[in-house]
Amino acid sequence: MPYYTDLNKLNPGVSSHIAERLLSLKKGLIDSGVPKKSFHKLLLATWNIREFDSPSFGRRTDESIYYIAEIISHFDLVAIQEVRDDLDGLRRLMDVLGKNWKVIFTDVTEGRAGNKERMAYIFDARKIEFGGLASELVLSPEKKSELSGHQWARTPFAVGFHAGWYRFMLVSAHLIYGKSGANSPERVKEMKVLSDFLAERSEKQTTWSDTIVLLGDFNIFNTETKTFEALAENFMIPDEIMTLPSNIKGNRHFDQIAFRTPYLNELVGSKSGVKAGVFNFFDYVFKEDDEPLYENMMGEKYEGKSEKAKSTYYKTYFRTHQMSDHLPMWIELPVDRSHNFLEDIQSGKSERGGGKNPNEQIRNAF
Repeated sequence: MPYYTDLNKLNPGVSSHIAERLLSLKKGLIDSGVPKKSFHKLLLATWNIREFDSPSFGRRTDESIYYIAEIISHFDLVAIQEVRDDLDGLRRLMDVLGKNWKVIFTDVTEGRAGNKERMAYIFDARKIEFGGLASELVLSPEKKSELSGHQWARTPFAVGFHAGWYRFMLVSAHLIYGKSGANSPERVKEMKVLSDFLAERSEKQTTWSDTIVLLGDFNIFNTETKTFEALAENFMIPDEIMTLPSNIKGNRHFDQIAFRTPYLNELVGSKSGVKAGVFNFFDYVFKEDDEPLYENMMGEKYEGKSEKAKSTYYKTYFRTHQMSDHLPMWIELPVDRSHNFLEDIQSGKSERGGGKNPNEQIRNAF
């Protein structure tokens, strides 16, 4: 539950507007299908928050931080891409989320391709436990040769978490966009190297957990591209997520949540049945017809332009730098397998229980 007490310090008209939109967001998240939180389920999300927080289009307003916090608070664990070198926005966000929420983030990725970005995980510590593993993935000299002698443009971030009965190793990545459209060779190669890298670790059983969740912004245009094929070669992507557009225009499948685990059927089902989706916050905040409310905030990049150009600037630049140009993608996972565990013991399938005749075991035990 985010803390909005500072709303009382704002102009009454402004605070009333923000309160109305926060209430709308709360209802919208429920209406869009995001389940209520449960200790039996994990609500996992990934969200590329555009240049969070870069001075390109001005510091994010308190209003925007409130909205971002409200969205994140409806999940248990959120992987964030595009956190920038300046941590002011992240700190402000954590202040609003409150003391029950924790964050783990990387150092800045250097170099032009790194774009001064960090990766972060924000999680509700009442539900999620940090497992001790926190590592940026680094390629060996042999593997680097597959990327023309380079590391990934933005270093993927692997962190271990406990949730209920399961241990997860989450790997958040933001792949290079490249310059050749849907099948940019640079992007395809990064995806191929990352997918194979994690699969090899998994097969050698040298990962922190045998459940690996690879998620983030892979810049996948659609499921027919070579980038998607490289991901799907080693990971399972639930049907409910696979074809969901995650950009604001609704025409790209940039973001994905993919699984490699021996508990696949237990966690996501063999084919379908899981709850998953994306959430379009612009249906509730910074709506298209809200443009007049923000005219005085958009400055000289907005002033003096034609009405069409002003509208384009508001929709494409201003509001996406207040919120994002990506939608948060989420999935609900069952993390209480006590029923399965007890059934296995009762039926004699448990490795510890052993034996094919539980009745005979009971007679012998007494």
